[in-house]
Amino acid sequence: MIRISLDKTLGKYNMSRYELAKRTGIQYQIIDNYYKNKVVRYDSYVLDRICIALNCCVSDIIEFIKE
Repeated sequence: MIRISLDKTLGKYNMSRYELAKRTGIQYQIIDNYYKNKVVRYDSYVLDRICIALNCCVSDIIEFIKE
């Protein structure tokens, strides 16, 4: 199972979802959906903007969990 670990990453950088939305230019609701792991289809543009804003790699915000 693929899981977005944006909650952990934002905690690591001590950043709120609101601040991330402002830095990326992406609507808060979209950031919130990624944060709450409610996204079914991941948008590469959104992931790119998040990685740029956090200065991290995709592997820092996406994790694979074996069931």
